[in-house]
Amino acid sequence: MITKITRQKKNVERYNIYLDESYAFSVDESVLIKHQLTKGKVLENFDMDDLIYEDEVRKAFSSALNYLSYRMRSEQEVKNKLLENGFGEAVAIEAIRKLLEYNYLNDEEFSKALVSTEKRSSKKGPTAIKQSLKKKGIAEETQQTVLEAYSEGEQLEIAKGLADKVMRTGSRLTPSQQKRKIQDMLARKGFSFAISKQVIAQFDDEFEVEDWDQKLADQGEKAWRKFQTKYKGRERRQKVKQQLYGKGFPLDIIDAFIDQKEQEDG
Repeated sequence: MITKITRQKKNVERYNIYLDESYAFSVDESVLIKHQLTKGKVLENFDMDDLIYEDEVRKAFSSALNYLSYRMRSEQEVKNKLLENGFGEAVAIEAIRKLLEYNYLNDEEFSKALVSTEKRSSKKGPTAIKQSLKKKGIAEETQQTVLEAYSEGEQLEIAKGLADKVMRTGSRLTPSQQKRKIQDMLARKGFSFAISKQVIAQFDDEFEVEDWDQKLADQGEKAWRKFQTKYKGRERRQKVKQQLYGKGFPLDIIDAFIDQKEQEDG
Protein backbone atom coordinates (compact mmCIF):
# COMPACT_ATOMS: atom_id res chain seq x y z
CA MET A 1 0.00 0.00 0.00
CA ILE A 2 1.16 3.53 -0.81
CA THR A 3 1.50 5.25 2.55
CA LYS A 4 3.23 8.46 1.49
CA ILE A 5 4.10 10.45 -1.65
CA THR A 6 6.60 13.32 -1.50
CA ARG A 7 7.90 15.69 -4.13
CA GLN A 8 11.68 15.65 -4.58
CA LYS A 9 13.47 18.87 -3.65
CA LYS A 10 16.11 18.79 -6.37
CA ASN A 11 13.71 17.73 -9.12
CA VAL A 12 10.18 18.98 -8.52
CA GLU A 13 8.82 16.89 -11.41
CA ARG A 14 9.69 13.63 -9.64
CA TYR A 15 7.97 12.04 -6.66
CA ASN A 16 9.14 9.53 -4.05
CA ILE A 17 6.73 6.67 -3.42
CA TYR A 18 6.60 5.02 0.04
CA LEU A 19 5.06 1.56 0.52
CA ASP A 20 4.14 0.52 4.05
CA GLU A 21 6.01 3.54 5.43
CA SER A 22 9.27 2.67 3.61
CA TYR A 23 10.73 4.34 0.51
CA ALA A 24 10.17 2.08 -2.50
CA PHE A 25 10.90 4.00 -5.71
CA SER A 26 10.49 7.35 -7.46
CA VAL A 27 8.53 8.25 -10.56
CA ASP A 28 8.09 11.13 -12.95
CA GLU A 29 5.03 13.33 -12.48
CA SER A 30 3.55 12.10 -15.77
CA VAL A 31 3.75 8.48 -14.56
CA LEU A 32 2.21 9.46 -11.22
CA ILE A 33 -0.76 11.07 -12.96
CA LYS A 34 -1.17 8.40 -15.64
CA HIS A 35 -1.40 5.57 -13.11
CA GLN A 36 -3.30 7.65 -10.52
CA LEU A 37 -0.83 6.90 -7.78
CA THR A 38 -2.35 8.19 -4.54
CA LYS A 39 -1.99 7.51 -0.87
CA GLY A 40 -3.84 4.33 0.09
CA LYS A 41 -3.60 2.69 -3.33
CA VAL A 42 -2.52 -0.95 -3.23
CA LEU A 43 0.10 -2.07 -5.74
CA GLU A 44 0.81 -5.60 -6.86
CA ASN A 45 4.39 -6.67 -7.68
CA PHE A 46 3.72 -6.67 -11.42
CA ASP A 47 2.25 -3.15 -11.12
CA MET A 48 5.44 -1.91 -9.50
CA ASP A 49 7.59 -3.59 -12.15
CA ASP A 50 5.59 -1.89 -14.89
CA LEU A 51 5.77 1.48 -13.13
CA ILE A 52 9.51 1.26 -12.61
CA TYR A 53 10.09 0.16 -16.23
CA GLU A 54 7.90 2.94 -17.60
CA ASP A 55 9.65 5.47 -15.40
CA GLU A 56 13.06 4.23 -16.59
CA VAL A 57 11.92 4.69 -20.20
CA ARG A 58 10.75 8.19 -19.32
CA LYS A 59 14.13 9.03 -17.79
CA ALA A 60 15.95 7.56 -20.77
CA PHE A 61 13.73 9.58 -23.11
CA SER A 62 14.55 12.81 -21.22
CA SER A 63 18.24 11.94 -21.14
CA ALA A 64 18.21 11.36 -24.91
CA LEU A 65 16.43 14.67 -25.54
CA ASN A 66 19.11 16.46 -23.57
CA TYR A 67 21.78 14.67 -25.62
CA LEU A 68 20.00 15.67 -28.83
CA SER A 69 19.70 19.31 -27.76
CA TYR A 70 23.34 20.00 -28.68
CA ARG A 71 23.21 18.64 -32.24
CA MET A 72 21.66 15.98 -34.43
CA ARG A 73 22.55 12.38 -33.59
CA SER A 74 22.11 8.96 -35.18
CA GLU A 75 20.02 6.24 -33.58
CA GLN A 76 23.19 4.30 -32.79
CA GLU A 77 24.80 7.30 -31.10
CA VAL A 78 21.75 7.81 -28.88
CA LYS A 79 21.56 4.14 -27.99
CA ASN A 80 25.26 4.03 -27.10
CA LYS A 81 24.86 7.13 -24.93
CA LEU A 82 21.90 5.66 -23.04
CA LEU A 83 23.74 2.40 -22.41
CA GLU A 84 26.76 4.41 -21.29
CA ASN A 85 24.52 6.27 -18.84
CA GLY A 86 23.45 3.00 -17.26
CA PHE A 87 20.08 2.34 -18.91
CA GLY A 88 19.29 -1.24 -19.89
CA GLU A 89 19.07 -2.46 -23.48
CA ALA A 90 15.26 -2.84 -23.43
CA VAL A 91 14.79 0.61 -21.89
CA ALA A 92 17.13 2.22 -24.44
CA ILE A 93 15.32 0.56 -27.35
CA GLU A 94 11.90 1.67 -26.07
CA ALA A 95 13.14 5.24 -25.53
CA ILE A 96 14.47 5.30 -29.09
CA ARG A 97 11.14 3.98 -30.36
CA LYS A 98 9.43 6.96 -28.74
CA LEU A 99 12.01 9.37 -30.13
CA LEU A 100 11.38 8.00 -33.63
CA GLU A 101 7.64 8.27 -33.08
CA TYR A 102 7.96 11.97 -32.27
CA ASN A 103 10.48 12.43 -35.11
CA TYR A 104 13.30 13.47 -32.77
CA LEU A 105 15.44 10.87 -34.52
CA ASN A 106 15.73 10.39 -38.27
CA ASP A 107 18.82 8.65 -39.61
CA GLU A 108 18.22 9.73 -43.20
CA GLU A 109 17.96 13.42 -42.30
CA PHE A 110 20.93 13.05 -39.96
CA SER A 111 22.95 11.45 -42.78
CA LYS A 112 22.06 14.20 -45.25
CA ALA A 113 23.22 16.82 -42.74
CA LEU A 114 26.44 14.90 -42.08
CA VAL A 115 27.22 14.62 -45.79
CA SER A 116 26.63 18.35 -46.22
CA THR A 117 28.92 19.21 -43.30
CA GLU A 118 31.67 16.81 -44.38
CA LYS A 119 31.62 18.27 -47.90
CA ARG A 120 31.49 21.90 -46.83
CA SER A 121 33.74 21.95 -43.77
CA SER A 122 36.08 18.99 -44.15
CA LYS A 123 36.20 18.83 -47.96
CA LYS A 124 35.83 15.05 -47.87
CA GLY A 125 35.10 12.72 -50.74
CA PRO A 126 32.46 9.94 -50.84
CA THR A 127 34.70 7.17 -49.48
CA ALA A 128 35.69 9.13 -46.38
CA ILE A 129 32.11 10.27 -45.77
CA LYS A 130 30.89 6.70 -46.11
CA GLN A 131 33.29 5.70 -43.32
CA SER A 132 31.90 8.50 -41.13
CA LEU A 133 28.34 7.30 -41.74
CA LYS A 134 29.33 3.73 -40.97
CA LYS A 135 30.88 4.79 -37.66
CA LYS A 136 27.60 6.49 -36.74
CA GLY A 137 25.75 3.21 -37.27
CA ILE A 138 23.91 4.31 -40.42
CA ALA A 139 22.44 1.44 -42.45
CA GLU A 140 24.15 0.56 -45.74
CA GLU A 141 21.03 1.36 -47.75
CA THR A 142 20.77 4.84 -46.21
CA GLN A 143 24.47 5.44 -46.83
CA GLN A 144 24.02 4.71 -50.52
CA THR A 145 20.89 6.84 -50.78
CA VAL A 146 22.43 10.00 -49.31
CA LEU A 147 25.77 9.61 -51.12
CA GLU A 148 24.03 9.34 -54.48
CA ALA A 149 23.28 13.05 -54.13
CA TYR A 150 27.02 13.83 -54.00
CA SER A 151 27.42 14.45 -57.72
CA GLU A 152 30.59 14.05 -59.75
CA GLY A 153 30.48 17.76 -60.49
CA GLU A 154 30.57 18.60 -56.78
CA GLN A 155 33.38 16.12 -56.21
CA LEU A 156 35.46 17.65 -58.99
CA GLU A 157 34.87 21.17 -57.69
CA ILE A 158 35.94 20.32 -54.14
CA ALA A 159 38.87 18.16 -55.27
CA LYS A 160 40.04 20.92 -57.62
CA GLY A 161 40.04 23.40 -54.74
CA LEU A 162 42.18 21.05 -52.66
CA ALA A 163 44.57 20.52 -55.56
CA ASP A 164 44.87 24.30 -56.04
CA LYS A 165 46.30 24.56 -52.52
CA VAL A 166 48.91 21.90 -53.30
CA MET A 167 49.94 23.77 -56.43
CA ARG A 168 50.24 27.08 -54.58
CA THR A 169 52.30 25.67 -51.73
CA GLY A 170 54.35 23.23 -53.82
CA SER A 171 56.00 25.57 -56.31
CA ARG A 172 59.42 24.08 -55.52
CA LEU A 173 58.24 20.54 -56.24
CA THR A 174 58.71 18.80 -59.55
CA PRO A 175 55.62 17.98 -61.65
CA SER A 176 55.97 14.34 -60.62
CA GLN A 177 56.03 15.31 -56.95
CA GLN A 178 53.10 17.67 -57.36
CA LYS A 179 51.00 15.01 -59.06
CA ARG A 180 51.88 12.43 -56.44
CA LYS A 181 51.11 14.87 -53.63
CA ILE A 182 47.71 15.71 -55.16
CA GLN A 183 46.89 12.01 -55.64
CA ASP A 184 47.87 11.12 -52.07
CA MET A 185 45.95 14.04 -50.59
CA LEU A 186 42.77 13.33 -52.57
CA ALA A 187 42.97 9.62 -51.66
CA ARG A 188 43.22 10.53 -47.97
CA LYS A 189 40.22 12.81 -48.38
CA GLY A 190 38.18 9.96 -49.82
CA PHE A 191 38.09 10.79 -53.53
CA SER A 192 38.32 8.06 -56.16
CA PHE A 193 41.27 7.57 -58.51
CA ALA A 194 39.01 8.58 -61.41
CA ILE A 195 38.27 11.96 -59.80
CA SER A 196 41.96 12.43 -58.96
CA LYS A 197 42.93 11.68 -62.56
CA GLN A 198 40.46 14.24 -63.93
CA VAL A 199 41.64 16.92 -61.50
CA ILE A 200 45.33 16.36 -62.32
CA ALA A 201 44.53 16.56 -66.03
CA GLN A 202 43.24 20.11 -65.47
CA PHE A 203 46.73 21.13 -64.32
CA ASP A 204 48.64 19.68 -67.29
CA ASP A 205 49.74 23.09 -68.55
CA GLU A 206 51.04 24.08 -65.12
CA PHE A 207 53.04 20.86 -64.88
CA GLU A 208 55.16 21.91 -67.87
CA VAL A 209 58.46 23.01 -66.35
CA GLU A 210 61.28 24.80 -68.13
CA ASP A 211 63.21 26.28 -65.24
CA TRP A 212 64.55 23.15 -63.54
CA ASP A 213 67.41 25.11 -62.01
CA GLN A 214 65.14 26.83 -59.51
CA LYS A 215 63.73 23.53 -58.27
CA LEU A 216 67.16 21.89 -58.16
CA ALA A 217 68.49 24.76 -56.10
CA ASP A 218 66.45 23.45 -53.22
CA GLN A 219 66.06 19.70 -53.65
CA GLY A 220 69.36 19.05 -55.38
CA GLU A 221 71.37 20.78 -52.68
CA LYS A 222 69.59 18.77 -49.99
CA ALA A 223 70.30 15.51 -51.79
CA TRP A 224 73.96 16.44 -52.29
CA ARG A 225 74.46 17.34 -48.63
CA LYS A 226 72.71 14.15 -47.56
CA PHE A 227 75.17 11.88 -49.38
CA GLN A 228 78.23 14.12 -49.42
CA THR A 229 79.80 12.78 -46.22
CA LYS A 230 78.63 9.17 -46.51
CA TYR A 231 79.68 8.41 -50.08
CA LYS A 232 82.37 9.43 -52.55
CA GLY A 233 82.85 9.46 -56.29
CA ARG A 234 80.69 7.21 -58.42
CA GLU A 235 78.69 5.83 -55.49
CA ARG A 236 77.74 9.31 -54.32
CA ARG A 237 76.81 10.28 -57.86
CA GLN A 238 74.56 7.24 -58.16
CA LYS A 239 72.81 7.88 -54.81
CA VAL A 240 72.09 11.52 -55.66
CA LYS A 241 70.88 10.56 -59.13
CA GLN A 242 68.52 7.91 -57.76
CA GLN A 243 66.98 10.30 -55.25
CA LEU A 244 66.47 13.16 -57.71
CA TYR A 245 65.15 10.85 -60.42
CA GLY A 246 62.64 9.49 -57.93
CA LYS A 247 61.48 13.06 -57.37
CA GLY A 248 60.81 13.53 -61.06
CA PHE A 249 63.88 15.38 -62.35
CA PRO A 250 65.00 14.51 -65.92
CA LEU A 251 68.27 12.54 -66.14
CA ASP A 252 70.09 15.12 -68.28
CA ILE A 253 69.23 17.86 -65.76
CA ILE A 254 70.43 15.64 -62.91
CA ASP A 255 73.71 14.81 -64.66
CA ALA A 256 74.40 18.48 -65.33
CA PHE A 257 73.71 19.32 -61.69
CA ILE A 258 76.00 16.56 -60.38
CA ASP A 259 78.76 17.56 -62.82
CA GLN A 260 78.59 21.10 -61.48
CA LYS A 261 78.69 19.96 -57.82
CA GLU A 262 81.66 17.70 -58.47
CA GLN A 263 83.50 20.58 -60.08
CA GLU A 264 82.72 22.84 -57.13
CA ASP A 265 84.04 20.21 -54.71
CA GLY A 266 87.20 19.85 -56.74
